[in-house]
Amino acid sequence: MNDWKHTILPAIGPVLVLVGLVVIEPDLGTAVEIFIIAIAMLYVAGLNGKYIIGAGLASIPVIYLLIVRVPYRLERVIAFLNPMADPQGRGFQLLQSLIAVGSGGFTGVGLMESKQKLFYLPEAHTDFIFAVLCEELGFIGGAIVLTLFVIYGWRGIRSAFRTTDEFGRFAALGITVMILSQTMINLGVVLGMMPTKGIPLPFISYGGSSLLVMLVATGVLLNISRQAD
Repeated sequence: MNDWKHTILPAIGPVLVLVGLVVIEPDLGTAVEIFIIAIAMLYVAGLNGKYIIGAGLASIPVIYLLIVRVPYRLERVIAFLNPMADPQGRGFQLLQSLIAVGSGGFTGVGLMESKQKLFYLPEAHTDFIFAVLCEELGFIGGAIVLTLFVIYGWRGIRSAFRTTDEFGRFAALGITVMILSQTMINLGVVLGMMPTKGIPLPFISYGGSSLLVMLVATGVLLNISRQAD
């Protein structure tokens, strides 16, 4: 597994090409997402941890340049660090998201009763749908959604390690990491734990293409899970 010529380069080469093409689009968030999935699968396949650490360290200056040299990405980082410095400008979206989450309290204001989605919170139906969900259904609704994703992740990992088919193992792991990593990035953005990125919340954010991919991937995962059982 740790043979550079016959294993690592053939495995990581196509991934780097795909990541580069996505960055050129430009879409740094999806590129990072693809890289995370690939690294997770290679690690489970037996890749030495030192290569993963090395890849992480090597990617830091690249990501730094991709952020500081692109004005809108730099604006997002500045807004994340201090949204109150410009509450009507670069910090507006994050502050409105936090207001939506906080307004829900424990039980929420009621289904379909969100005020923030009425032209206050930008992209309320896509990337920031979790903020609206928390406002309408409160802490209880948010906790239920998080619990469902935890169950999904547990079942996915369980299926990956119980199946006897090698391809099925890596496919199940890749699908599970894809779903969970997107979920963590989206929730991190909504809750102000990381800079804004255009990553939807799986199964919940508006978008037909995203939902279709998630459902197809889940169908494959269910098939693997059935064979494992």
